[in-house]
Amino acid sequence: MTVIIIPGIHSPELTDRFVRHLQSKIERDYLVLPTEQYLPYNAIAIDQWLTNQQLSKTQPLCFIAFSAGVVGGISAAWKWQLQGGKIHSFVAFDGWGMPLFGSFPIHRVSHDYFTHWSSRILGAGENGFYADPAIEHLELWRSPEICQGWQTIRPGLRSRCSLTNYLKNILNS
Repeated sequence: MTVIIIPGIHSPELTDRFVRHLQSKIERDYLVLPTEQYLPYNAIAIDQWLTNQQLSKTQPLCFIAFSAGVVGGISAAWKWQLQGGKIHSFVAFDGWGMPLFGSFPIHRVSHDYFTHWSSRILGAGENGFYADPAIEHLELWRSPEICQGWQTIRPGLRSRCSLTNYLKNILNS
């Protein structure tokens, strides 16, 4: 499986730190959308970038998108699947206000309970995670290793875990 990272609109150093942390904990191939060249909310640009990567349609992709990157990322994932590609999962970090639906597993990660709760009306996904105690929006992306919270399994059922373990469970499933 290849992990496709779609950052938001922020300093590339935040994403570099996020990816280094994931690489140290979860062995996978990672490709990061270069937001200096492609706008993270532009699905057409993301699709063009994915095409340039010459990825096999038989190799499953896991999209991890942050903030504005959720906008372009979910549309690019749909298009990839419509073109015959396999989607392992889509993880939306603070994609507040963005409808999330698809025929592949979708997971929401939120920096606080309010964002998690208020986003559910636009598609809750398979399960979710929210930070508790709450952390800052950019801190969720920059420092996932410090984030503790709750994995929501279904309405009324949740379990305490770290964001790192939550991501490990998704990427290793």
